[in-house]
Amino acid sequence: MFASFAKNLFGSSNDRIVKSMQPLVQQINDREANFASLDDDAIRAMVTDIRQKITDGASKDDFLVDVFALVREAAKRTLGQRHFDVQLMGGIALHRGQIAEMKTGEGKTLVATLAVVLNSLDGRGVHVVTVNDYLASRDAAWMSKVYEFLGLSVGCITGGLDDDQRRAAYGCDVTYGTNNEFGFDYLRDNLKFSLEDMVQRDFSFAIVDEVDSILIDEARTPLIISGPAETNAEHYHVADQIIPLLVDEDFDLDEKGNSVSLSEIGIEHAETLLRERGAIGDATLYDIENVGLLHHVNQALRAHRLFARDTHYMLKAGEVVIIDEFTGRAMEGRRFSDGLHQAIEAKEGVEIQAENQTLASVTFQNYFRMYDKLAGMTGTAMTEAGEFSEIYALEVMAIPTNRDVARIDYDDEVYRTSAERDEAVIALILECRSRQQPVLVGTISINKSERLSTELEKRKIEHRVLNARFHEEEAKIIADAGVPGAVTIATNMAGRGTDIQLGGNLEMRLASLEAEGKPVTEAVTAKIAAEIEAAKATALAAGGLYVICTERHESRRIDNQLRGRTGRQGDPGASKFFLSLQDDLMRIFGSEKLESMLLKLGLEEGEAIMHPWINKAVEKAQSKVEARNFEIRKQLLKYDDVMNDQRRVIFDQRKEIMRADDVHDTVVDMRHEAAALIVERSIPAGTYHDAWDSETLDADARRVLGVEAPIAEWFAEDGIAEPEIEARLIDAADRHMAEKAVRLGPDIMRMAEKNLLLQVLDQQWKEHLLTLDQLRQGITLRAYGQKDPLNEYKREAFLMFETMLANMRETTSMVLSHVEIRQPDDDGAPPAAPAEASANAKVSRNAPCPCGSGKKFKHCHGAL
Repeated sequence: MFASFAKNLFGSSNDRIVKSMQPLVQQINDREANFASLDDDAIRAMVTDIRQKITDGASKDDFLVDVFALVREAAKRTLGQRHFDVQLMGGIALHRGQIAEMKTGEGKTLVATLAVVLNSLDGRGVHVVTVNDYLASRDAAWMSKVYEFLGLSVGCITGGLDDDQRRAAYGCDVTYGTNNEFGFDYLRDNLKFSLEDMVQRDFSFAIVDEVDSILIDEARTPLIISGPAETNAEHYHVADQIIPLLVDEDFDLDEKGNSVSLSEIGIEHAETLLRERGAIGDATLYDIENVGLLHHVNQALRAHRLFARDTHYMLKAGEVVIIDEFTGRAMEGRRFSDGLHQAIEAKEGVEIQAENQTLASVTFQNYFRMYDKLAGMTGTAMTEAGEFSEIYALEVMAIPTNRDVARIDYDDEVYRTSAERDEAVIALILECRSRQQPVLVGTISINKSERLSTELEKRKIEHRVLNARFHEEEAKIIADAGVPGAVTIATNMAGRGTDIQLGGNLEMRLASLEAEGKPVTEAVTAKIAAEIEAAKATALAAGGLYVICTERHESRRIDNQLRGRTGRQGDPGASKFFLSLQDDLMRIFGSEKLESMLLKLGLEEGEAIMHPWINKAVEKAQSKVEARNFEIRKQLLKYDDVMNDQRRVIFDQRKEIMRADDVHDTVVDMRHEAAALIVERSIPAGTYHDAWDSETLDADARRVLGVEAPIAEWFAEDGIAEPEIEARLIDAADRHMAEKAVRLGPDIMRMAEKNLLLQVLDQQWKEHLLTLDQLRQGITLRAYGQKDPLNEYKREAFLMFETMLANMRETTSMVLSHVEIRQPDDDGAPPAAPAEASANAKVSRNAPCPCGSGKKFKHCHGAL
């Protein structure tokens, strides 16, 4: 009670921070008249002067007022747009490394320019992260007018660029791109074999647009670069055939936990079905030779019982394409891991593509935490403020709107059945159309959007549908959604990035004319602008955009994204949610008390109940789901943090190797450690002479070190001890490698050491990732033994990492001790002495060989 009283008296902490920004905003405004009198060159000269001072070590904070005022002036001159005071506040929040929560239509794209320019002046580069290629390209082209006016370079990373184009884009002062492109470039860079081939620079500052979509929704799925793994495709078909034959008591389905597993009866039934098909003979699913088949059966069960077509995935051109549950977009190129995607392909009867093995992976959480400073923008972040703070150390700032929100948010209407609910939705759509009010109808899946579309078609109601099937038309559909009488059905609106403007969108109309090859003259532009203004007046008179939501999402934030599409920049608007007791959220997570209360009220068919208490009960159910999902993400991150620590060690080690001109000392140390290890295996510490194993040591010395030494004679010497044998073995190995270096040429040998060290490191890391995946899948069973699975995972992952490093040392020593460099004249290429190629030790492996053979270096003097 006291906290509520204090808040009313003094305002919230957010209010106080917003108030504290006012003096800075006033100082920026005070500069406006002076800067407006300067010519373009004078403004650029000021930016150049500030850039030099920051490069020399001055704090960026000292120049915030001047730079923000200069950016505002540049935007006025290039875009005809002037930053509002609240946009300046948003820019301050971004510069401070916070999340600026700004409502839809408040101009977040323009806000970003303020913090981007100020933070790019140290020359380290700023990344602006968007949710798709269209927005990255659009925003980069749109805002580049401001940046280039101020003397900054702008790049954009989209799919289809080659490494040279990517390297150039990352070298710019400002780089736009998607979270996926940035993340995959990071992984690809850490699979490269030279620093010159890498495309990214060090991570300095990033602004993430639609930050809740990227850092929370998409953060549940890690980025993975994969290679083919050995699998038996027949197992997918066999497992798929038996799942439809299982009955309800054969499996335990937990919709709330989104999990399904075979019961004891189900395992017996599955084994019987598999025996009938000759898949397991007399064995059981738990016999060691059938563990892989058991895994396929479990994944097939998930594919059939948890994953629905047009909700979780769709079929496109004969392929299974994942649908992002938060944005409703098709996730081209992304695949479910661990054989689940193949199980769904078998279920749908399409070609089963090869299962993959992880070569490199990173979660978005750990990728974005590598930036020295991180900031974000979105219309909805406050409901997830706790997660942003705990995971990313990001504070959420709610920025006031430029104009007061005039939207009316009506209480939810709750019906008994989904059919009754849909009838009520259609009735409201007809009512809105009758008064020329534009309508946006939100659904939570492709299935439900198309089912509603079918009902509207039956009633001959003209409408447009925006879901994953029409992803390419997204911007056009959204741009036309504010036309009087327009009816637009859309799946989730998170991260759409295109405003719905009442009356229509002038830029999109003009772009359509240009695409059709029609001339866009001043007269044409004026005519279309007048039409849009008249249409806007009609839509405003009808009450503005009406957002109708056919179901509550699991996350309040996604509902708020949809609701926030109306009422932009002070426009009128309305929103209403229609629910039914058959909705997944109400059925699975709603309290039983709510359902019994509604039934006691004796709702007649077609009747609905509306009350603020119902809204609160639904939001309580949503907050339960949000809390559960946060715990899931947090738990997954704890496990990934273990791998991330190891990943950074390996990636840093790779860079050190690539930076070094000579890794000879590292290789020598590895060889000596490998020699010590094989001696230790054959001469266990604290044992007597008769327990020593000369045959094993002799075999290991040949295999690992390429050395033929009189080990049996050494063992026969009186008084010889382990250190002496180890010293002799190391000396023999060093002589062997010295002779090889003389034979091949020292520079060729140094090149071989560097390349092979990187290749062995990558191979060992790939195998380590596979074993970590396998460990992670089974570690939760340790809980039955009263052990903490996370602590067990940390302990075993550390031991496995130590083993991996030991294997790397041994494998590197073994490969180098036996490697021979193939001379180019072996296959007809011009002969060359090793000394001739020595100058080419720094040549890229894909570059033409300097010897003049016409071959790539890796196939000529760089061949191993």
